[in-house]
Amino acid sequence: MYLPPEWPPEVRPPSVPEWEISAVAWLLDAVPPDYRAYEVLRRHPLALARMALHHVESAVRAARAGYRSAAVELKGHLPPHAVEAVLDVYREEGPRLVRLARSIGVVERALRGEMFTPTMRDVR
Repeated sequence: MYLPPEWPPEVRPPSVPEWEISAVAWLLDAVPPDYRAYEVLRRHPLALARMALHHVESAVRAARAGYRSAAVELKGHLPPHAVEAVLDVYREEGPRLVRLARSIGVVERALRGEMFTPTMRDVR
């Protein structure tokens, strides 16, 4: 079975019985710990995936906003090297969050029953 490059290694392929269990565990790691208290999200992985995607997409927007404003907001409150270190954190976290959102998106598609086929983009 083909899996897209964004497929998270922690999630078993949809061709494996009960693969959703690994998807739920992985998705719960992508959201705040309080989400674990809601049994409905464990029973309905698609709902968890949808909520996780909204959460991570919000984090992407927040990281972008934080990156744009950090230098101005922190100037005068932190030494220049600390401001640059904060910007470095945003430079690492932003792309990580974008990759996470893409991975959540493909897991959500699989939970909806979509089968994946390779594209020319994937062949490179």
